[in-house]
Amino acid sequence: MLAQSLLAASAAIFLVLGTIHLVYTFASNKFSPRDAALEARLREVSPVISRETSMWNAWIGFNASHSYGATLYGLVYGYLAIFRFDVLRAMPFVLAVGFAFLAGFAIVAVRYWFSIPRNGILLSLALYVAACIAAYA
Repeated sequence: MLAQSLLAASAAIFLVLGTIHLVYTFASNKFSPRDAALEARLREVSPVISRETSMWNAWIGFNASHSYGATLYGLVYGYLAIFRFDVLRAMPFVLAVGFAFLAGFAIVAVRYWFSIPRNGILLSLALYVAACIAAYA
């Protein structure tokens, strides 16, 4: 029961962060630059990889897909923690994938992001590791 609760808490953090991120992407200006002229340029300039999009559209698309990944982790691992923990515990590969996913996010968060997502991701990772230890103790 402890392992389930820890894993569910880890997943809930990502579900909340991913959902907030998605709302901020499409329903706020939270990811807009403080300099309006910069945003205008981002809407005009294409990345080297393709002229079919702008840096602004790529930025919005990245943020949206990033949100979907965090939300998907939260939903899938939250569901497994709450309703099918026996299945999850019997699948070390799936537990390893969850760890790799969170560890990857943690590395990026520490290197590139600000304190709120970084701290949430580090807490989620710590809860996940604690859940795995508790599951096999």
